[in-house]
Amino acid sequence: MSTRTSLEEFDLVILGGGTGGTVAAWTFATQGQRVAVIERKYVGGSCPNIACLPSKNVIHSAKVASYLRRSEEFGMAKRDFTVDMRVVRERKRRMVSGWNDVYLENYRKTGAELILGSGRFIGAKTLEAKLANGSTRQLRASNVIINTGTRAAIEPVPGLADAEPLTHIEALELDEVPQHLLVLGGGYIGLELSQAMRRFGSKVTVIHRNERLLDREDDDVTEALQMLLEEEGIDFVLNARINRVSGKSGQSVAVLVEQNGLTKTFEGSHVLVATGRTPNTQGIALELAGVELSQSGYVKVNDHLETTAPGVWAIGEVAGSPQFTHVSVDDFRVVHASLTGGKRVTTGRQIPFCLFTDPEFARIGLSEKEASAQCIPYRLFKIPMEAVMRATTLSETRGFLKALVEVDSDRILGFTALGVGAGEVMTSVEIAMTSGLPYTTLRDTILTHPTLVEGLIPLFSSSASIPKLTGEDNRAGLKRKTVSR
Repeated sequence: MSTRTSLEEFDLVILGGGTGGTVAAWTFATQGQRVAVIERKYVGGSCPNIACLPSKNVIHSAKVASYLRRSEEFGMAKRDFTVDMRVVRERKRRMVSGWNDVYLENYRKTGAELILGSGRFIGAKTLEAKLANGSTRQLRASNVIINTGTRAAIEPVPGLADAEPLTHIEALELDEVPQHLLVLGGGYIGLELSQAMRRFGSKVTVIHRNERLLDREDDDVTEALQMLLEEEGIDFVLNARINRVSGKSGQSVAVLVEQNGLTKTFEGSHVLVATGRTPNTQGIALELAGVELSQSGYVKVNDHLETTAPGVWAIGEVAGSPQFTHVSVDDFRVVHASLTGGKRVTTGRQIPFCLFTDPEFARIGLSEKEASAQCIPYRLFKIPMEAVMRATTLSETRGFLKALVEVDSDRILGFTALGVGAGEVMTSVEIAMTSGLPYTTLRDTILTHPTLVEGLIPLFSSSASIPKLTGEDNRAGLKRKTVSR
């Protein structure tokens, strides 16, 4: 078969078809530029195929299973049921296929070219794409965007790689419920999938290196989150260092850990690795393009997301940006501004995030830990979800809402929600924060009753008849605390 080697000229070539790069391709193409995206496997990148959307799809199936177990609470006779993971998987696959069709149609409409193949640099702003049929294409562009993302990190623990552990990719493709799932890592992926698999019927043990889950978050968040997951039957092994793994995931596997000076062995049927991410920078010959890496192995960029090579940009997780799809999209906006005369930068951005456990955990702005570390005085408003009327109609009253407000003004410094619909409620607060609105605007706005966002009214009214307290850790959440640090 002949190899295509003539150099093709483009305005923009994007290496990696993740969400930020995909939006970039469509946007620049509709503005008249000749654009190509080189993507190894997934149309639209990880998010709609193997990460964000598929995991939330499976998590929702697990939510339905949890409702079935609670059916008597809602007046319906309890019946035995089994979970068919093949059906769960097929529902997820249908959704993924649907989004693939949407993405391909957008490529067709915008005129951006999607090249399915493995890409690598062969020179300054010049790439080679190796296609599935063995042929190659060489592309040179005025600008190049690196958008190769990250992958699950497999730590060099003896026996771990040989055990062929699940990552989130394989976990979302399971055709059976694991008898006993050992989860290595108590971060976002580990917690979301732990709860889902537990609700499907798996015994779940989470092994985590730190003393707390999500240890960067406030203690009330980590304590409440661990408590509600333990109530669902998930076991936690905290402050544990993994020494060795033996066996094969999917058959029988054992994890040897050291915890508080003692050695313990945990046995299960499957093991899931969720201990962090590593950037996809290997094998793409960045050195030939003059692109340098940071000490942590990510592409080195400035606050405009330009790399050390002029005309070469990096966005998303491979650039060391916070590991959220919505940040990747904003990274595109930063690059778009730089290429069209704007002045957008990455510094000073407010980054919202949400952990999609049930209930969800969401935050925007400062936590109490962060405010304390930065010596920022604040007023704390906090209520339990039981005080949100809509939550009581749903019988979903676990968790709380809290907000930090500047002492000398009414500016909102941060908002945290652990509760049903936390991500949606947070969005209203984020818009207020972005617009510079005082907390009193949310307190005094007529919000539809009964909705979850209406809970912002009792939250920001929670100090009305409560005396000021200093330094009191009020876990009931009905009091206001004034702290000056």
